[in-house]
Amino acid sequence: MYTLRPALLTDHYELTMVSAALRDGTADRRCVFEVFSRRLPAGRRYGVVAGTARLVDLIREFRFDPADIEFLRRTGVVDEPGAEWLSRYRFTGEIDGYAEGELFFPGSPILTVSGSFAECVVLETLVLSVLNHDCAVAAAAARMVTAARGRALIEMGSRRAHEEAAVAAARAAYLAGFRFTSNLAAGQRYGIPTAGTAAHAFTLLHDDERAAFASQVATLGKDTTLLVDTYDISQGIRNAIEVAGPELRAVRIDSGDLAVIAQQSRQLLDSLGATETKIIVSGDLDEYAIAALAAEPVDMYGAGTAVVTGSGAPTAGLVYKLVEVEGRPVVKRSEQKATIGGRKVAVRRHKPTGTAIEEIVVPQGVPDHRPNDRLLQRSYVVDGEPVGLPTLDESREHLRQCLISIPWEGLKLSAGDPAIPVTVVPAE
Repeated sequence: MYTLRPALLTDHYELTMVSAALRDGTADRRCVFEVFSRRLPAGRRYGVVAGTARLVDLIREFRFDPADIEFLRRTGVVDEPGAEWLSRYRFTGEIDGYAEGELFFPGSPILTVSGSFAECVVLETLVLSVLNHDCAVAAAAARMVTAARGRALIEMGSRRAHEEAAVAAARAAYLAGFRFTSNLAAGQRYGIPTAGTAAHAFTLLHDDERAAFASQVATLGKDTTLLVDTYDISQGIRNAIEVAGPELRAVRIDSGDLAVIAQQSRQLLDSLGATETKIIVSGDLDEYAIAALAAEPVDMYGAGTAVVTGSGAPTAGLVYKLVEVEGRPVVKRSEQKATIGGRKVAVRRHKPTGTAIEEIVVPQGVPDHRPNDRLLQRSYVVDGEPVGLPTLDESREHLRQCLISIPWEGLKLSAGDPAIPVTVVPAE
């Protein structure tokens, strides 16, 4: 079994470019690459920056070991000078970008990678792999948090994703405001609260539903959640309260017309004296299904597939483009894929009340500062060394504040324009 190091999570052509640039003498030219999206996924009004701290950790480990070099030589991916250069690879440049949890829009320069051409270009695939995935999950999860209107959400999508993608998705969902994850690796790695009790298989294992509930309560106590829809939901609720008593913490419903069932379940629980027992619903929930349940007596939502797949937008559509060589702006002019040359600086402009009204992007310059402007970029890596990475909880709070700051129309789930416009100010 092979464990791939970050350096081989790279497309073939990154390394052939390095070999060619080493041969023609351009490998050491100082360059600036930027990450941005040309458009948001259909129906979205904002994107969410996520995965940057995770990316910095991977870049710190981005090394080609002897086995990697031998593979690249044997398969002809690189020539001898290229292999020798890769064997010594260490990223020594700078990385700046928007804070994790920041909102972004078409044209927002969310990450800037500076250094020699060779050391920056080999990072392209890794940068886009991490950010396209994590930003997509975080944006979908943020929409679900908004739709939940303060009710708690648990991320439970591990079984619908690649094993490592599941851990990254749990992190992105927590950043976006989910309260728990079912993924224990995410709990260990990132300190995210984990939750979970039992599946239908546990009920089916026992001779009857009451026996399954009794076993679970005997092990976990009354502060647990009983899954009541294996057979008949109403009878399942009665069995749950008979076994655990009215102090049972919660019941979970995973199927059916959740709006109708939630109402009926609340009425039944109250009639049985279990007025404090919570109702948790799950089962292919996305932001639209959650919004449709806003008026129903639901206390928590469990979301899986929609979260880890970006709720229909599994990639954020980010690109990694060269915008500057040796201080000179460079521009890609192809139709529909043009770029704006030069390193960018961006600020978010706000009303005195704190409502965001515009994002200003200036190539090769600094925006005129106005009251209530907020500079969007910060340093992540200086001279190859990580600096001042925020905690996950700090990034989570940053996103919460950002969502408060945008106009209310920007939080709508319906299709529409980006929450705020991005204005690119021509360089002087």
